[in-house]
Amino acid sequence: MWLLKIIIKENMKTSKYTKVAVIIMVILFVVISVISCSVHTHSHSSGKVPPGQAKKMSGSKSAKAYAPGQQKKH
Repeated sequence: MWLLKIIIKENMKTSKYTKVAVIIMVILFVVISVISCSVHTHSHSSGKVPPGQAKKMSGSKSAKAYAPGQQKKH
């Protein structure tokens, strides 16, 4: 806001519309700056759970049943 006061003091002969335009631009700049600072997170999981996590969730003692390389082929 101090910048706005300096701009207005330097241009005492400016019209009322110019002052309003400067105020709108400063407010717009602040709003855009705040909006652009938001954090966006994206999850890249495919829905599969690692064998160790699946073992923990089921309460099983071995992760062998949840590992695709450890399954017997019939």
